Amino acid sequence: MNDNLVTVRVWGDYACFTRPEMKVERVSYPVMTPSAARGVLEAIFWEPEIYYLIDSIHIIRRGRWFSFRRNEVISVISIDNAKTWMKSPEKISPIRAGGGAADGTQRNMLALEGVEYLITAELRLSEIGKKRGHSLKTYRAEIERRAKNGKCFHRPYLGVREFAADFDWEDDAQGALDRRAAELGKNLQNIWPEEELGLMLYDVFDHEQRTHGFRWLTKEELEAQPKKKSAPRWEGSLVKPEAVFFQANIKDAKLDCHPNRVRMARNQVIGK
Repeated sequence: MNDNLVTVRVWGDYACFTRPEMKVERVSYPVMTPSAARGVLEAIFWEPEIYYLIDSIHIIRRGRWFSFRRNEVISVISIDNAKTWMKSPEKISPIRAGGGAADGTQRNMLALEGVEYLITAELRLSEIGKKRGHSLKTYRAEIERRAKNGKCFHRPYLGVREFAADFDWEDDAQGALDRRAAELGKNLQNIWPEEELGLMLYDVFDHEQRTHGFRWLTKEELEAQPKKKSAPRWEGSLVKPEAVFFQANIKDAKLDCHPNRVRMARNQVIGK
């Protein structure tokens, strides 16, 4: 067992890993994206001292396609409106969706039903974590404890927040796959032997920039700084969103995701 590898099994009734080239209607990728997998792990445990690199995603249940129409909103809440609401809620009209509301619209969604995945990720120390002096074993033990007890900072979800995910810790990826294969009575490798999925979203944040980590300074740390207008209010590095894609390939019901092993593509123009 590698000290820097974590494995979590996730499943849920519904999932939608939205393809970014679909501008209006939501259409899911056929499998969980590395970005969604990272979101599940960070919902369970995240600190500025660590970051995750998704190693692989094993498909235990592919799910089936289904479509439905749902109510969405077309309005956006501004920061000024949020500040006004905090002081005088009666001055703000809430955004309403459905029932013919002016802020709402109906859109179609093509999603997945009944999915289950096994996420294996590499745990790494950020630059902030290296300064703290704690070992990866400390953080890995915390992730294991939280996952086994069902604890999370917020409920993990499968692509969109409406589709909540259940999760459980797994000590060994291969052992978990063998156990689930016996429970389901099928050879998991045969449910998806091989398929080239083409260009898939890897993440909305470049993994190379996440190595620095980020955290806001405490009040005490801010007061200890020299009184300068340019004094930083955070430690680490602000990471700007940048869509990163990769050539996705399913083989033996496994999506290989490690950035050292897949072909990455940046600054792609999609949807045209």
